[in-house]
Amino acid sequence: MTTYFIIPGLGNSDEGHWQTHFENSGDNFIRINQKSWDEPDCEDWIQNIEKAISAYEPSDVVLIAHSLGCTAVAQWAKRFPKTIKGALLVAPSDIENPVYTFPMTGFTPIPLEKLPFKSIVVASSNDVWVSEERAKFFADAWGSEYLNIGEAGHINVAGGYGEWPAGLELLERFS
Repeated sequence: MTTYFIIPGLGNSDEGHWQTHFENSGDNFIRINQKSWDEPDCEDWIQNIEKAISAYEPSDVVLIAHSLGCTAVAQWAKRFPKTIKGALLVAPSDIENPVYTFPMTGFTPIPLEKLPFKSIVVASSNDVWVSEERAKFFADAWGSEYLNIGEAGHINVAGGYGEWPAGLELLERFS
């Protein structure tokens, strides 16, 4: 059975966020909690990813990341190049853009190596945290399928993405 690990971005994902709806959709959806959601440290985040999935068969693991969580997955894959079943990378923030001023440690530079597993980058045409061009650039660098879903903001509650059935359907691509 596939186990889905949810990796929220900066600030975590609240009860209305699609990641929380995913988490509540089945026992095989597990959120990876972090020591600090507001002043994240990359080393802590990638160690927590590794610790969370280490008890599972890698070929049964799918990571579901949002925003800064996407960069955490890329950093984790660089450090721990495991062949997992896949990763759904939604609205990867361009933390190298000067507009991104949140306190964080160790996430830059964003890894641009091809991920050693199947991945899908889902982006929006009007995300303030990543341009369409940069989202496509990340998808190409990571060897990911690229899916632009139009004007969806940061693909979060503010962008109208509480429950997101189409997102759950995307997980079927990892079967």
